[in-house]
Amino acid sequence: MPGTELFGQEERKEVNDVMETGMLFRYNHDQQRNGMWKAREFEAEAMKITGAKYAHAVSNGSAAIAIALASSGIGAGDEVIVPPFTFIASVEAVLFIGAVPVFAEIDETLCLSAEGIKKAITPKTRGICLVHMCGGMADMDGIMKVVKDHNLILVEDAGQAFAASYKGTCVGLFGKAGSYSFDFFKIATAGEGGIFVTNDEATYKLADAYSDHGHSHVGNNRGMEPHHVLGFNYRISELHAAVAVAQTRKVPQILKANRRIKYAMMDILSQTEGISFVTLPDPSGDSATFLNLLMPDTDTAKRTVDELNKAGIGGFNYWYTNMYHFINQWDHLKNMSTVAKLPVELVGSSQDYNNLHLPKSQEVVGRLISFGIRCTWTDEEYKALANNIASCAKKAMPVMA
Repeated sequence: MPGTELFGQEERKEVNDVMETGMLFRYNHDQQRNGMWKAREFEAEAMKITGAKYAHAVSNGSAAIAIALASSGIGAGDEVIVPPFTFIASVEAVLFIGAVPVFAEIDETLCLSAEGIKKAITPKTRGICLVHMCGGMADMDGIMKVVKDHNLILVEDAGQAFAASYKGTCVGLFGKAGSYSFDFFKIATAGEGGIFVTNDEATYKLADAYSDHGHSHVGNNRGMEPHHVLGFNYRISELHAAVAVAQTRKVPQILKANRRIKYAMMDILSQTEGISFVTLPDPSGDSATFLNLLMPDTDTAKRTVDELNKAGIGGFNYWYTNMYHFINQWDHLKNMSTVAKLPVELVGSSQDYNNLHLPKSQEVVGRLISFGIRCTWTDEEYKALANNIASCAKKAMPVMA
């Protein structure tokens, strides 16, 4: 958790600015806030990092992807292609704006593949919710060709990949809109927070209003603002934004440290036969928040996990059995166990969620073991960890006859 490792005076200063004014609300009350606009500062820092023309801070990353989908024109009854490997919020966002998730294959990038997307397209397909997983990026050249050839709306969930890029463009900025998460476990954190981004002014204005009950934020009398669209409350507080301001400013130094440590660990681990790594379409754009290993097969990965646990090595994820990140454990989705009826239950889906055939995704996620990178590791610490991982992997490798 790189961001939380660097909590210090910078975060306290930004929070104290808010506490001294008592203005925790992000809008209006100009005289009371003494020039303090932390949500605006957060947005400015995010634009500086990503190069986005427009950014809007919201309550969390889940809200950010929901807003990105809705403000891009995706809604009730639209089919949206989604990955089976993602934090489930990406799929929940599609469901709760009334759209219909259609699952497609990922590849060794850990993201939707162009080929997987093409095979999942139906006459009802409206868009793609592309998730950039585990700090890396999808193969954007291939995916953008599919988007253009089929005239689809691309929305990117880069919740785990803030500051990652592909050939000079930050992920989140290839489609109509994108989103980032600033929850407690990300490269930079607000505790809870998210950022919506776009390069399209009209989409930004819709998101700005949609995230605040339709408020247009015109004038200085909040109760008398024009309202052109319906919306809901996805606002961020000034306290959360204050933490995010200080954290986002630290991202360049975190990136530098993450990359140095990750690639040094990869050099060590690459000497162990049977260990490979996920595909990075642009290694220079890696946010390096995760070290992602691919074992030869699922059984070897499971044995490696057992060896890691025996050795007391923590800080890793075996996503294949994770309850919230892989479709195998999403029984509540498969069975539509909902609090209240969703539009998908009325309009139906082109897929039977209990009988999906996604062999490539099963194979890739079955082989995957991910370690979170800590930007504060000393050389001795990361070298010891890499060597311990290698030792566990060797014990788990199949014995060749």
